[in-house]
Amino acid sequence: MVLDEAARRGIEVVTLAIKGEADPALAQKASGQFHTIGIGQLSKCVRIFRDAGISRAIMAGRVRHISAFQILRPDRLTLKVLARLSSRGTDEMLSTLADVLGEEGVELVDSTLLLRSHLTKEGPMTKRGPDKRERADFDFGVKMARGLAGLDIGQIVIVKAKSVVAVEAMEGTDAAIRRAGDVVDGPLTVVKVARPRQDMRFDVPVIGPTTIDSMVAAGATALGLEIGRVLLLEREVLLRNADERGITVVGI
Repeated sequence: MVLDEAARRGIEVVTLAIKGEADPALAQKASGQFHTIGIGQLSKCVRIFRDAGISRAIMAGRVRHISAFQILRPDRLTLKVLARLSSRGTDEMLSTLADVLGEEGVELVDSTLLLRSHLTKEGPMTKRGPDKRERADFDFGVKMARGLAGLDIGQIVIVKAKSVVAVEAMEGTDAAIRRAGDVVDGPLTVVKVARPRQDMRFDVPVIGPTTIDSMVAAGATALGLEIGRVLLLEREVLLRNADERGITVVGI
């Protein structure tokens, strides 16, 4: 989405894809320079930016949290990041990464800078709004999800009848939803929020069409998303899929 919006605005982009994390199709979508780097090659990243005269960068997409534990040969700047960490929680890792990039002359900017129209809107975004049961689970789920996000654990809770069935940890959104379906039969309600001090430069909460597929598999009927704080990937496809499956998607 970032590449599409940059192209629409006539912004020239240098793209760095993280090996094993980025979509292989990205190379075909990138109109400008395209480079691939490993998860522990921050020095190479900075070198590419300097050679291209880049001083501002947007972090787009998702790197699996588990990848932070699989860095086999960290370079000098990656070691600098790792040395400053008191833990490997997402917030601390990414904010430290941003600090080190800034020291090297590269500013990380708000990752939604070009994508404001793709953020969650208030109220129902699907044809069907939430029923009484789903609204009650939204109210309960928001409180639980904010507590979870505040502890830097995850950003999603899956609820049934005002009881937490599952919470997101390192496995990610879709896997957490499917796990909830293994625990109890539906109907389930899914709530996703940002962290209380969410840094919009990175790790912005995201959902996509596959989230709807996971909800169907788990028996979930409602998806509540914090207003203005969650990105909808392939928004039209996602909402059409939700409508076809009878799922309500709501900005809460």
